[in-house]
Formats: sequence, structure tokens, C-alpha cells
Amino acid sequence: MRSAALLILSALCAFLFACTTMQAGSDFSAGRRALIAGDDEAALSFFQSAAASNPNFVFATGSSPRQSIWSYVGRAEYLTDRFPQARQSLERAISGDREENIARLYLGLTLIQLGDRERGLKEIETGMRGISSFLDNISQNQRFTVGRFWDPNRDIRSAIQFNLDMISREGKDLNWQQLISDVERIALQMERETDLARQQEMRELRSGGRRGP
Repeated sequence: MRSAALLILSALCAFLFACTTMQAGSDFSAGRRALIAGDDEAALSFFQSAAASNPNFVFATGSSPRQSIWSYVGRAEYLTDRFPQARQSLERAISGDREENIARLYLGLTLIQLGDRERGLKEIETGMRGISSFLDNISQNQRFTVGRFWDPNRDIRSAIQFNLDMISREGKDLNWQQLISDVERIALQMERETDLARQQEMRELRSGGRRGP
């Protein structure tokens, strides 16, 4: 009798977990669509709902870099001028994964808005270098398969290099508004590139076609 009750309880827990995971995934997908479309308030609402359903939710598909729900919550908070909240969410994101490079970009932007330009600049540089390394690695290591779908014209990497050079060259005379605008654009480009590369990757898998050396 007791073992039967335990089995029922385990099944119920598994069912509830599956339901909350599905709900988090649904809210997350809606949030990403809103984020890319520029509806930041709606994106924040969806991401917060996803985080409430599953605080450990991670977006990771195919060759895309892993990104936690707190990275997305923080981005939406930054984009809606909730800077103290954004800092907390983004620091939570990078504490769980050192390769959360897009989260680092937004953390850097958030710190700049909060007046900590020195640390903000370091986070931005780290994030940009991390994104560039990711793109270089996948383009090289998987160049005959999915790697050719990521930043094929090197637009993202060129923008990153331009801004790294600007930071190095201008020092204290850095054009902060230009940097902020450029970094926001790079982050959004990377988010869109995730979808574009994934779509091409799925077409490749469905067709079964591969290009060799």
C-alpha cells in the first residue's frame, strides 16, 4: 500500500514538473519573440513568468550557446530601465555559467547606467571577446556543417573588433553613447543570429545534406 502511494506521488510530481517545464518553455518562447520584435515590456512579463515556473530554465538548442532564463530576465529589465533589478538578474546568470557572454554585455551596459563605468567596461570587453571566440570556434571546428551558418559575413565579429579597438584607442575620451548603442546592437544581432543559424541547421538536418572538405 505504501509503495503504491509512493508510486502515485512520484508520478504526480513528474506530471507537475512536466507541466511547469512546458509552461516555462511557452512563456520563454513568447518572451523571445517579443524581445526580438522590440516589445520589451511584454518580453519582461513573459520572462518573469517563465522564471517563476522554472528558475533553472536554460535555452540551449543545437549549436546555440547555453543561456539561462535569468539572462533574459535581466536583459528585459535593462531594456525597460529597471537597472538595479537587471544587475541582480544578470549577476545571477553569470554566476551559474561563465560563458554567458550576452548576459555579460548587458551586465556591462547596466553597470554603466548605474555609474560603474570601469567594471561595466570590463564586463563588455569580456562579453565581446567571448562572443567572438564562440563564433571563431564554431566557424572553424564545424566549418563543413553548422559552423558556416554562424555570422557567415563576419558582421558581428567586425562590429566587436571595431568597438574593442575604439575602447583601446580612446581610453578616457571614449564615446560612451556610441559604445552603448553599438553593444546593444551586437547583443540583438547575436540573438537574431541564434535563430538564423538554427533554422539553417534544421534545414541541413532535414535534407540530410552535408558539405565535406
